[in-house]
Amino acid sequence: MQIRQLEEELGVQLFVRAPRRVLLTEAGEKLLERAKLILREHETAIMEMSELAGAKHGRLRIGTSSAMVSATTLPKILKKINQMYPQANVSVISGTSEKLANLILSGELDVAFVSLPVAANGVQTELLDEDELVAIASPDHPLSKRKVVSAAMLAGEKLIMSLSGGNTRRLIEEFFSQAGEKPNVVMELSRQVAINRMVEQGLGVGIAPIKSVRDDVASGKLVRWWIEGALINWELGLARLRGGYESPITKTFIKLCREAYEKTPPKTESKDKQKKSNVRAMAQKK
Repeated sequence: MQIRQLEEELGVQLFVRAPRRVLLTEAGEKLLERAKLILREHETAIMEMSELAGAKHGRLRIGTSSAMVSATTLPKILKKINQMYPQANVSVISGTSEKLANLILSGELDVAFVSLPVAANGVQTELLDEDELVAIASPDHPLSKRKVVSAAMLAGEKLIMSLSGGNTRRLIEEFFSQAGEKPNVVMELSRQVAINRMVEQGLGVGIAPIKSVRDDVASGKLVRWWIEGALINWELGLARLRGGYESPITKTFIKLCREAYEKTPPKTESKDKQKKSNVRAMAQKK
């Protein structure tokens, strides 16, 4: 009834009413974008007034596209947030970087951990951390003793990959495309830990950021291969609305994120990278 009243007031049809669903008309799509802006400004006004009134609880809506962040860095940051803002309303959701960027634009998230780059006008990002992608396999794999594998070798394996649409998957697909190879993807999983366990059982080969598999490699659950001729870098960023209002709790969260990654010990891959360079040089000579 309210929608019909709105259509009568505006003099345009906003929805096409089908038997089992409704679809937005062109006018409806334009009004939806305006409505999102209005709601976002409304929320901003409430937060600004609360700040002026001395409210100490606040609200923080966080998104994360990284299971590694959710399992390691984020809990420590949220513990500090809870100590500083014990009455705060804090929520966390997961999703692809693209989905989280859209939620920021629609005013449903304040900040999100995303894989860079993010192609969304209106969303600003900053680099927090970076990592290199490597291939992983079961210790029982016939080629487990190798140090380096090629794109062609990986394309011939059963690959267990992250979901399509994410930046990590995009980087991997670009690598295979540039090498002229078509990967044989047999599984697509949303969590890296699930990929690791499938690979551990010998169900396929995976490609992952090296930091996310370091413990499994060190414990002997997985073996790691450098990927010949590839420097596939994964970058973790913090995303938020460009030019948007940042409440005190949001500013504190951003500050804690920067501190968490600034305090991260220098990468221990320096020796590994030197070894990798030597191995690659040997592979090229062969």
